[in-house]
Amino acid sequence: MEININTDNTIDRHQGLDERVRSNVEASIGRFGEHVRRVDVHLSNENSQKHEDGSNYCMMEARVSGYAPVVVHAHAQNLDMSISQAADKLKRALDSALGRLNDKKMREPIPADLLPEPESDKNLTSGL
Repeated sequence: MEININTDNTIDRHQGLDERVRSNVEASIGRFGEHVRRVDVHLSNENSQKHEDGSNYCMMEARVSGYAPVVVHAHAQNLDMSISQAADKLKRALDSALGRLNDKKMREPIPADLLPEPESDKNLTSGL
């Protein structure tokens, strides 16, 4: 699984930040490794000058084989919290998406001879 990390000019990107992001992503969604080809992580501080709560933003986009990209967002007081929250959301979203995908694959169509016959339209014209 490839993990790409992108930051805007408000985030000081360094090796420690990249390692924290990678370890969070791998810990959260490592079990989906054979299904997820790539994860793009985008980090920013929307109000870098104001230092407001919830201004640290993390967006994660997972590219899944045979499925549309799964995207999650998280805002938090600090960057580590936003990364952790986004990784948790991505885990739940992938669990749901891949669960639906596996359900479709495992479901077999009901043979036509076992389908119930449609009921006739009773009493639709009896009052005329």
